[in-house]
Amino acid sequence: MKRLISTLLVLALMLSVLVTSVSASSTTYKNAAEIAQLVSDGYNQGTKGPISITKGTLKTTFSSKSVYLITLSGTEWVFNQSTEALTDLFSGFNLKSAYYYNVVNIISANIPKGSNLILAGHSLGGMIAQQVAADSTIKRNYNILNTVAFGSPLLSNGAREGTVRRLGDVSDVVPLLSVQTILSPIRALAGLNREDGGYSLQPVTAHKESYTRADVWGKYDVTGTKYGNAKLILDLSTRVFYQSPII
Repeated sequence: MKRLISTLLVLALMLSVLVTSVSASSTTYKNAAEIAQLVSDGYNQGTKGPISITKGTLKTTFSSKSVYLITLSGTEWVFNQSTEALTDLFSGFNLKSAYYYNVVNIISANIPKGSNLILAGHSLGGMIAQQVAADSTIKRNYNILNTVAFGSPLLSNGAREGTVRRLGDVSDVVPLLSVQTILSPIRALAGLNREDGGYSLQPVTAHKESYTRADVWGKYDVTGTKYGNAKLILDLSTRVFYQSPII
């Protein structure tokens, strides 16, 4: 009997350690500003790379789905990293770039086919996210649930899979800098969710700082839906960063 009790105590202790470990690596995200902060981790001067993939669960009032969150940071001048001005130009005209191809290849090589995806990107990263959401290979092999673009103009109009939400500070002009703004101005403007972060006459600061502020974007949920209730529970122990070389 003593041996049985001792065994049960050991098993209980092991279970407790396991639960604690799982809880420690899992974090719940409830609003868009928190997702923008995850995206901003890609601005690391190339030490880790601009792309990250994290496994988690998307929860709403009536559903719970296993997902992979792909985050894409924007313009950053790093040697042999495809986040430079030329990629901005290519993406603005909805042309494919090294960054785009790298993201498609990384998803295909590291995420099981048939998985649910959420794409989130800032600036250039948001443009790439929209292009990836329209990629025929990705749409054929995966279920793109949501794309959240912070401070990004409209791209790939009409071909993107899933729900796309574009968030733009009223002082940020970058969300208007693409050929789609000229070709489809009503859709480009109507599809942009605007909030005022108080950056009057500071467009660069608005573009860089607004989106991680919960006081500005906290009313948007993790899918970019205003007053939505979706939340992401991410297992941060699964988060992996990837490089995006030009060559």
